[in-house]
Amino acid sequence: MQFVFAHNNINVLNLEKSLDFYKEALRLTEVKRYEAPDKSFIIVFLSDGKTPHQLELTWLADRNEPYNLGDNEFHLAFKVDNFSAAHALHEKMGCICFENKAMGIYFINDPDGYWVEIIPQRR
Repeated sequence: MQFVFAHNNINVLNLEKSLDFYKEALRLTEVKRYEAPDKSFIIVFLSDGKTPHQLELTWLADRNEPYNLGDNEFHLAFKVDNFSAAHALHEKMGCICFENKAMGIYFINDPDGYWVEIIPQRR
């Protein structure tokens, strides 16, 4: 028996704002969408176009308050082939929330406060 990663899910308050963020910050594209017939939720799957792993964004119509992210110790991580260009983009976007220069990594946060680690490709 073998298990293979399929996707990670995060819930978002403003779907369009999140879609814009993930498109601009990480170049992810929408590959699948499901809208509930009763309009109570929308699920959108995003892809990097290279790996089979996807990010699932879930929007709930009746949710108005920010999600409790606890201590925000969990995160997504992306490798990037041009670390300095990525850093410049994220700096311009104003979304860098933590840098660990000794480790050569940094984190950005999305519109809902989820952290995303950016790692140079060499790792």
